[in-house]
Amino acid sequence: MALVPARRHDIDALRALAFGLLILYHCCMLWVAGEDWDWHLKSTYQGEWLQLPMLFVNRWRMDLIFLISGLSVHFLLRDTAAWRFIGQRSLRLLLPLVFGCLLIVPVQPYLQGMANGVVEPGYLSFLADYFGGRSWPVGAFDGWQHSFTWNHLWYLAYLWCYTLAFAVLLPVLRRLGNPLTRLRGAWLLTVPALPLVLWTFTLQPFFEDTGDLVHDWYRHALYFTVFLYGWWLGTHEALWAELVRLRRYALGSALALFAVYAWMVFVLPDDSPEWLYAVGRTIRNFYKWMALCAILGWGKALLDRPMPWLRWANEAVYPWYVLHQSLILVFAWWLMPMHLGPVLEPLAVITSTVLGCWTLHAAIRRVAWLRPCFGLKARRQDVAAPTATGIEPAGA
Repeated sequence: MALVPARRHDIDALRALAFGLLILYHCCMLWVAGEDWDWHLKSTYQGEWLQLPMLFVNRWRMDLIFLISGLSVHFLLRDTAAWRFIGQRSLRLLLPLVFGCLLIVPVQPYLQGMANGVVEPGYLSFLADYFGGRSWPVGAFDGWQHSFTWNHLWYLAYLWCYTLAFAVLLPVLRRLGNPLTRLRGAWLLTVPALPLVLWTFTLQPFFEDTGDLVHDWYRHALYFTVFLYGWWLGTHEALWAELVRLRRYALGSALALFAVYAWMVFVLPDDSPEWLYAVGRTIRNFYKWMALCAILGWGKALLDRPMPWLRWANEAVYPWYVLHQSLILVFAWWLMPMHLGPVLEPLAVITSTVLGCWTLHAAIRRVAWLRPCFGLKARRQDVAAPTATGIEPAGA
């Protein structure tokens, strides 16, 4: 098997762009209307038109991030022993998770609880109740059942679990070989979607997307599968060349599939026969994989080159991810009562969030003890080197 050049700028760029899209997506949750788009806070300036672009992104955004995480593992394990890999990944994922849950995330249930009218103003008093295990009213905030939540940091917990599962399965996976190796043309664009369809019909009806790590078996099957796809894609030159060759077909097919799927979501009546819903769920999964193929193919074709912003972005991704949702809610809480209007309010919240992430990252990166709390390596190390997380740079 031939290897691609050592530095994969496109993977680094896709990681930064994927998390940038995640931040924008979470911002837009403030303004998208509809029962299926509930969030911690909601603006009075909600629009149903946002449902279409949000649905377009929603069906593959986290799958892309977990696939890139699998790619990162492939690059790391070329030069790192498995036991060291587990230790590095555990430190780089669990320390920011614990730090974030203790100091960054609690403002989110506090603001959500105040918006729901069940939390009294006074952040320190709330923290005493929050960490003291108080029983909260039903629906007080996301995670009220446990008086604790990790909210957007769930990704770190899930990724750590997948890392351990992958490490246990690694000897078996290496013996089994790469199932993607011989896929070309339409087979590459369709066959990997079949397990995703299988999980949808066998697991999704029984396991809702609740973010409950112990009982979230549908999402575990889905995300661990695309995580493995990233591992198998790795540095396989022929597969990447095929993704580049198929990028136009993949993009066109993804758009066509989404058009059909969106029509079924927004137009079909609620009392449609069950077989139509089954068709819709099948189309959803083929759209998901086709979109991932298009993103990977176009990314390799357009982004696999040095770019001045990429080195900074690779370091910024992790702190921005940890900080962004708390900043969104804080700025939204301050700005929404001003009734700035449907244009100025989104501009103000998004701009404030970006500036807040930028400013705090600039400070964090200069404080030695804070760096590992936000997933950053020691300053003496090269931030562009391969790392153990699914958030930071993959190539080298």
